[in-house]
Amino acid sequence: MNNSIKNGDGRSFTQYIKAIRSCRVCHDQPLYGQAMDPEPRPIIQVSQTASICIASQAPGTRVYETGRPFNDASGARLRQWMGISDESFYDDSRVAIIPMGFCFPGLRADGSDLPPRRECKQIWRTQLFARLPNLKLLLTIGGYAQRWHLGPHVARQGVTETVRSWRQYYLADPSLRIYPLPHPSWHNNRWLKQNTWFDDEVLPQLQQDIRQLIA
Repeated sequence: MNNSIKNGDGRSFTQYIKAIRSCRVCHDQPLYGQAMDPEPRPIIQVSQTASICIASQAPGTRVYETGRPFNDASGARLRQWMGISDESFYDDSRVAIIPMGFCFPGLRADGSDLPPRRECKQIWRTQLFARLPNLKLLLTIGGYAQRWHLGPHVARQGVTETVRSWRQYYLADPSLRIYPLPHPSWHNNRWLKQNTWFDDEVLPQLQQDIRQLIA
């Protein structure tokens, strides 16, 4: 698709992505709570030809430092789940990576990451997804992304039951297959050991779908 094509607000896709990557709202004029402490560095990977989208939480410290999404152990596990090479994973013509919060949100006092900033979904995400006409497969990773893409009801059942009900979301719309996934962080090693059905049932179908899209 021609990236110069204008969308509803008059900006081309290229202009829209440039605006996202230069956004400083959470730092300079926050809409919610205190100003974000880290210097803004929005990190997304996207093009209008992408057929696969990874909707994740927010960049962590390593991604913030390198500017490359999922450039860490979680990313290595995610690529393993997908059955995909680094080259294909970072090919933005095929794979979009759009976190709920585009910037690293900073750390809590205990050293854990703060939740993704809410400004991104209010200002950018709805219009961004409206500009991606070729998406066929959506991977929603973790509770924040699942609540936004699947609906607020998933907050009541939690990530485990949402992922266990993956067929419900997968079959809901044949034009956009949706997979709810746990976060691939090492923090979920115990979860993966306790829920072996994820490896046995979900991943084979996911990998088959991805092979068909990037063959």
